[in-house]
Amino acid sequence: MAAPPESEMPAPPESDREPTPGREPRPLIERIGLAAIAAVLATLFGGVAVAAWVGGEVFLAAMGGIGCLMTAWVGALTLFRG
Repeated sequence: MAAPPESEMPAPPESDREPTPGREPRPLIERIGLAAIAAVLATLFGGVAVAAWVGGEVFLAAMGGIGCLMTAWVGALTLFRG
């Protein structure tokens, strides 16, 4: 089925919403708390990576290590960028 000609297409709806205000940074205490949670999870991922490596599970160790690095990265971004 072919698309209708542009003259028959409906006009886009008008927006009644007000523009959203700029994004405010999180409070420092919230950033510290989120970074602490990320540090705990990164430690757990690191523990899985080490245990898997010692147990000879190379793929699981790589996945745990990647999880550890990604979680630590996001925790650092949360703390320093807000």
